[in-house]
Amino acid sequence: MIIVTGGAGFIGANLVAALNGRGERDILVVDHLQQADKFRNLSGLDIADYLEAEPFLARLEAGSFGPVEAIFHEGACSDTMASDGRYVMTNNFEYSKTLLHWAQKANVPLLYASSASVYGRSGSFTEARESEDPLNIYGFSKFQFDQYLRRHWQELRAPVHGFRYFNVYGPREFHKGRMASVALHFSRQYRLDGHVHLFAGSGGYADGEQRRDFIHVDDVCAVNLHFLDHPRSGIYNVGTGVARSFNAMAVAVINGIEARRDGPIRELEKLQKAEIIRYIPMPESLHGKYQSFTEADTRQLRAAGYQAPMLTVEEGVARYIAWLEEQPE
Repeated sequence: MIIVTGGAGFIGANLVAALNGRGERDILVVDHLQQADKFRNLSGLDIADYLEAEPFLARLEAGSFGPVEAIFHEGACSDTMASDGRYVMTNNFEYSKTLLHWAQKANVPLLYASSASVYGRSGSFTEARESEDPLNIYGFSKFQFDQYLRRHWQELRAPVHGFRYFNVYGPREFHKGRMASVALHFSRQYRLDGHVHLFAGSGGYADGEQRRDFIHVDDVCAVNLHFLDHPRSGIYNVGTGVARSFNAMAVAVINGIEARRDGPIRELEKLQKAEIIRYIPMPESLHGKYQSFTEADTRQLRAAGYQAPMLTVEEGVARYIAWLEEQPE
């Protein structure tokens, strides 16, 4: 059996789909379905069982599931604006520690979701302590588990891989609300209103020129499966290694939609002039907590053996738009 925590969520459900694509069906999905419509992410996928997160650990430690091949730990409170620090630390830090110790005792590989949010506004994105300075409780919870793992490296007997995801976008993120990718937000805005909203200049960047490392979820899944097949314990950045502006993402989304309508393909300046791309002030709640620039340093990922090319924003958005067009939403 393969266990996927957070398996009804965005990255978790895509991992289940990728595992199904390899012929895997003996999959236990662990999640919270308080938000009931997350079930849509698992529709059409094949799993052996589903279990809520609360009873899962007790049943795992009781040996209720038979042999476990691997654990993909994607479950977490991922709201970067969360204010209940105790809840976030319990779900993201304490839960992860318990899984780590069980996996080591049972000699089961653990592949878990860390986050590029651990870097904050350090301006450096290398997997090293001096680069890490989280800006919110979510980033802090991920940082603390990475630190905890580092203190236990010498004791490991089973592989452990931590993946610092950068800005992931792609299918199965409808349920994420305001935490969904800007690709989804831009797509919805353009379809409904005929224009998109980006943040005005901030952090030394011009309007819409804040930059992120946007990575398609298919590439995230490919990295996870690579290290399942070729274990090499470590903490790795998972991004394209190329920062792109929010303007570039908006242009890719608009042109991706227009290409499917046989509509006009336009450049940034023309979209700005036509007020199809518009700029709004950054909310006060994000001041001091916003990463204006991220770009994965992928040298450790590549040195560990992952050599597949990543989708560009244009390639990934086109793939995502095609998927969105097929969904009832």
